[in-house]
Amino acid sequence: MSLNQSAVHASAEPPPSAPRGRRTPYRPSLHRHTPHRAWLIAAITFVTMLGAAAFRSVPSVLMDPLHTEFGWSHATIGSAMSINMTLFGLMSPFAAALMDRFGIRRVVGTALVLVAAGSGLTVFMTSAWQLLLCWGLLVGIGTGSMSMAFVATVSGRWFVARRGLISGVLTAANATGQLIFLPLIASLTAHHGWRPASVTVAVAALAVVPLVLLCMRDHPHDLGLQAYGATEADPGPPPAPRSGSSAAVAVTALAAAARTPVFWLLAGSFAICGATTNGLIGTHFIPAAQDHGMPVTTAASLLALVGVFDVAGTIFSGWLTDRYDPRLLLLVYYVGRGLSLLALPSLLAPDTSPSTWVFILFYGLDWVATVPPTVALCRRYFPGTAPVVFGWVFAAHQLGAALAASGAGYIRDVEGSYNLAFYLAAMLCGLAAMLCAVTSDGSSPTWTSPGRYRVSTD
Repeated sequence: MSLNQSAVHASAEPPPSAPRGRRTPYRPSLHRHTPHRAWLIAAITFVTMLGAAAFRSVPSVLMDPLHTEFGWSHATIGSAMSINMTLFGLMSPFAAALMDRFGIRRVVGTALVLVAAGSGLTVFMTSAWQLLLCWGLLVGIGTGSMSMAFVATVSGRWFVARRGLISGVLTAANATGQLIFLPLIASLTAHHGWRPASVTVAVAALAVVPLVLLCMRDHPHDLGLQAYGATEADPGPPPAPRSGSSAAVAVTALAAAARTPVFWLLAGSFAICGATTNGLIGTHFIPAAQDHGMPVTTAASLLALVGVFDVAGTIFSGWLTDRYDPRLLLLVYYVGRGLSLLALPSLLAPDTSPSTWVFILFYGLDWVATVPPTVALCRRYFPGTAPVVFGWVFAAHQLGAALAASGAGYIRDVEGSYNLAFYLAAMLCGLAAMLCAVTSDGSSPTWTSPGRYRVSTD
C-alpha cells in the first residue's frame, strides 16, 4: 500500500494481511484525501448557531416599540433580557451534560423549538409578565441549551487539530447571525411593526431543525472515525457514557472546579465580558444612539457592522489561540475594550463620524474574541470536564450580561442617559484584565518555539 493510500485508511483497523500482533501505523486523520466529516459537522453547527442568533437581534430593536405600545419602562424590558441571559448562562453547563446523556441532536432540536415558541408567542402578549415568560423563560432555556457549551462540545469531540480556529469560527456564528438579521429586523420593525419581526425570528429557528435532526452526529466514533487531526498521543475524547444524571455531572464538575482559584478568575473575567458585550452594548447600544438623535436603522446598521468585524476578529483570535498564551490575548482584549467604552459617550451623535467608525471597527474585532482563549484555558486547566466547566464559566458570562442589561436600563431611567453605564463598564474591563493577568493554577507556559507554548509544572 502506498503512503497516500494508507493515509485514506488512517482510522481503519489493520488489514487482514497484516501479521498478527502488528498494528498498521496510525496516521492523523487530517491527511485524508476526502474532507473529514468533522468539517460538515462544524458547518451544521455554524448554521445552527446562526439560526439561534436571530433572537439576539430582537431586544435592542424592539425596546422602544414595546415601550411606545405598552408603556413598559426600559428597566422592565431589560428585566426580561436579564432573565433570558441568566437562563442562557445557567443552562449552558447542564446542556453540555445533557448532550453527553441524550445526544446533540435531541438537545439542540428541542432548543430550537423553544426559541421559535418564545419569539412567536410574543405577538399575542398584552402584559409584561408574558414578555418575561416568552423572552425570559422560553428563549432563555432554548438559547442556553445551544450556547458556547455547544461550541466547546463540538470542537472538543470532533477536532484535535485546529481546535482554537474552529472555536473561533463557530463562535463567530453569533456575530454572523447578528449581521444577517439585525438590519432585517430593524427594517421590518420600521416599516411593518415589531410583530412581523418576531415571527421572522421564529421561522429562522424552525428552519434549522430538519438540518440538525437529519445531518448532525454526536461523536466521530458513531461513524467509525477518529477526530480530525487525531494522533496516537492525542486521539480525542472517547464517547461519554450515556448513564447517570446530567444534573449530577454538571454539579460534580462545578464542585471540583470551584475548589481551584483559576476557575473563579476565569468566571470573574468572563462575567465582565458578558456585561460589556451582550448586556450593555448588545441590549442598549441602539436606544443609547437614539437618545443622541441617531435613526434606529442607522444604529442597527452600526451594530450589524460590529458583527461583520466580530467574524474576522473571532476567527483571528482562534488562530492566535493556537499559537500564543491565551492569558496574554485576554489581557490585550480587555484593555482595548475598556478604552473603547471610555470613548463611546463622546462618539454618539445624530450622524456618524470617522471616530464612530473606528469604535465600531475595534469593538467588533474585540466583541467575542475572548471566547477561543477562554475555552483553551478551560481545556488546559480542566482537561477531563472542559465543556461542562466552560459551561459554568459561560454561566458567569451571562450573569454578568443579565446584571448589565437591567442595570444599564435602570441607570437610563434614573439619569436620563447611558453615560454612567459606559464608564462603569470601562472600569470593569480594567478589572478583567487584571484577573486574566494573574490567572494560574501553579503552572506556567513554557515556550518551545516562536509562537507556541506548553504548560510546565516543574
